[in-house]
Amino acid sequence: MAGQAGEVRGMDHELHGARRNVYLLTAAQAILGTLGPIVFSVGGVAGYQLLGDDKSLATAPLTGFNVGVALGAVFVTAMSRLLGRNAAFMVGALLGACGGALAAYALFHSDFWLLALSLCICGMAGGFTQKLRFAAADVSPAFYKPRAISWILAGGIISAVLGPQLVILTRDMLAPVFFAGAFIALVPTCLAAIVILAFLRLPDLRPVAGAAPMGPVRPLREIVLTQRFITGMVCGISTYALMTFMMTGAPIAMVVGCGFSQDLATLGIQWHVLAMFAPSFFTGMLVSRYGAEKVVACGLVILMLCAIVAHAGIALWNFWGALILLGMGWNFGFIGSTAIVASSYRPQEADKVQGFHDIILFTTVALASFGSGKVLTAYGWDMLNAVVWPVTVFCLVLLFLLFLAEKRRTV
Repeated sequence: MAGQAGEVRGMDHELHGARRNVYLLTAAQAILGTLGPIVFSVGGVAGYQLLGDDKSLATAPLTGFNVGVALGAVFVTAMSRLLGRNAAFMVGALLGACGGALAAYALFHSDFWLLALSLCICGMAGGFTQKLRFAAADVSPAFYKPRAISWILAGGIISAVLGPQLVILTRDMLAPVFFAGAFIALVPTCLAAIVILAFLRLPDLRPVAGAAPMGPVRPLREIVLTQRFITGMVCGISTYALMTFMMTGAPIAMVVGCGFSQDLATLGIQWHVLAMFAPSFFTGMLVSRYGAEKVVACGLVILMLCAIVAHAGIALWNFWGALILLGMGWNFGFIGSTAIVASSYRPQEADKVQGFHDIILFTTVALASFGSGKVLTAYGWDMLNAVVWPVTVFCLVLLFLLFLAEKRRTV
């Protein structure tokens, strides 16, 4: 009995420590998560204004952001091994402050490619931020992992409000250089995140000389070729890439193509980001109850509904409705896919698998954001919506095959 009581106390202590770190990581996510809404609200339109007659490269700064996220996914792993995860996350927040300041400088000098470079630096900070969801999962007991991931993404609700409102409040602050104020606002925002991150107490996963190994580590090739990992990664990549593909083009389609105001486009992004993160309060519970595969399938169906609404017309409600459904579909699809991927490797295999996953993920997302501008300029808004169908159908087939394979193993 005494042994059981001690075990229960140990589990309670572990859960308490995990919750403390998850809450701090959630607060950091809420602040650093403003990078995405700010960049995607104004980055494409700012780039469009800096270009001459050929506007097809308008989304290149946003592509720079997504390339930066992919690079950040590599650097955060290296930094974590060199400095520890606490310090690595603080370096990422510092990159966000520097990128915001450089973006404002680029706008003052009407330098399109410097803007793209500065948003790449902001994207690197975003890549560090993406690691927060895995850090939350890594410090949590197995039964708490889905909820930990959901809490991290729920921090995006604050980001969804704070980011667009910062754009609305500060975009004209340094007029006649529009949008520079929005990027300047990233400096104090990211510095505030550094203060929060200083209180983190994450386990140090750096290898210690002479220490006993944590357990057998499989080759990366063996892990990433499992059906479970492939399905989770492909569904996560597809969900994220489709979301980026449509979200990147939406503000330009609204402001330039349909004549809506920048404020309406920014508010559309706000509703979109709210829809991305608001379901996170219960998505983890749905994953625990019904399984990650069913939640991902639900997200893919919602993305199909998004394409239907977007294709139905170009009124304000079509854009906002499609963006809201796009965010909800991403939430279900990406949280579920992250849970599938997280269940495919052992703790001692985490860094290399997560690094590989995020490099592929954000490289694909970068290509999606670049292609968005090209497709929008050449074929229009409807073509962006049409891409949703073949991708979601393919992912549903993969999920069905995984379901059949796992059902056979349990028989």
